[in-house]
Order: sequence, then structure tokens, then C-alpha cells
Amino acid sequence: MKGKRREAVTGRRGEGESADARRISPSPRRPFPPSASTPWRVFCAVELPDDVRLQLQAHILQLRKEIPDAAASWSRVENIHLTLKFFGNVAVDRVSTISAAASRAANEFAPFQIGIGRTGVFPKPSRAQVLWIGVSDPAGNLLSLQQNLEDQCSMEGFAKEDRAFRPHLTIARIRKPEGAKRLAGAHLRMKFANAEIKVSELIVFRSELSSKGSKYTAISRQQLSDQ
Repeated sequence: MKGKRREAVTGRRGEGESADARRISPSPRRPFPPSASTPWRVFCAVELPDDVRLQLQAHILQLRKEIPDAAASWSRVENIHLTLKFFGNVAVDRVSTISAAASRAANEFAPFQIGIGRTGVFPKPSRAQVLWIGVSDPAGNLLSLQQNLEDQCSMEGFAKEDRAFRPHLTIARIRKPEGAKRLAGAHLRMKFANAEIKVSELIVFRSELSSKGSKYTAISRQQLSDQ
């Protein structure tokens, strides 16, 4: 009898221990929120005025009208910027160091003028992949600002761009070779009236990709001040 009683008690205690263990077992670790764990795609650029965007829009619409069957991804004019440095994916806790570097670079320059105009393609008209509008920098201020930004970002541990800086505004990327030569030819023949813009600030942007296209959000704005 004692043996049977002991087995019964032991059985009940084991069940109780199992239930207790389930009650006190730690809950699964929750993942970090996306904003803290997911890197941000970041770039630094100069904003364009509305009149230049309207001119870009008119140029794009005319090209699409002339070569309607060309397979190209067209830039949305609100997303066209003059990019000085693209960082790619950056840990969120390092984004502030990019803003700090941009601030130091901007503080060494007074606002200046650059020109927008001239049509071009990459790599060449016979096999064009990118259509662009050119940027003129006769005084070399834009190049100096870009190089200073590279130096400041390098001090924060970001690699320098190994390609030469060729400022331009991308309006389209050609997806298929069919019709590419005709589209490039029409683009090169079209005139883009020269316009001047004032460079007065550097903007650090976050780029978010989705099925609806890219969304750009300004993280910080650094005024050129020459102080």
C-alpha cells in the first residue's frame, strides 16, 4: 500500500512540476523593432528648385511621347536630386555621424551657383543604359564640396568613392536594348535650357524602397555658411 501511495503522490508531483515549469518558462525573445535593427539606405545630396523639376518633367514627357515603346524606368521628378555621396546600407546608430560629417563640410563653404543643362548618356549612345541631364561647375565649388564631404565621412570610417565625381541628374534607366538607341538619340537631340541653381545646403536623405517606388526622407539639413 505504501508503495502504491508513493507512486501516486510522485505522479501527481511530477504533473505539478511540469505545469509549474510551463508557467515560469521564459517567453520567446522579441525581435528588435525594424527601426532599430534594419539598416537605412542613406545618401547626401543637393535639393533642386521647383522650376528645374518642372523643366525635367517636360523633358521626360516629351521623350516618352516621341519613343513610347522604349523600355525604361523613368525617374519621378520629386525624387531627382544632385547626389554627392551614396552610402548604401548604414546602421541606424551611425547615421548621426554622417550628419555630423556633412555639417563640418558645409561649414567650410559659402553658398554658390552651379548650372543645369546639356543632355547625355552612360556609358555611350550606341549602348545607352542611363539618360542624364548635366551639371556645370565652372568655379569648381561643387567638386571641392564633394571632396570635402568625402574627407569628412572618411574620418568617420566610411569608405571613399573610388570613381571620379561626375555630377548629373538621372532621368531614366534603360531596361532593355530594344529601342535604347532611338531613345538615346532623341534625348541627345533635345535641348535642355540652361538653368542656374543656388547650392546653399547639404541634405542627408534616407531612401526606402517599395513596390510603389522609392521614398526619400530628409534626415538632416546642413546649411553652407563659410564660418
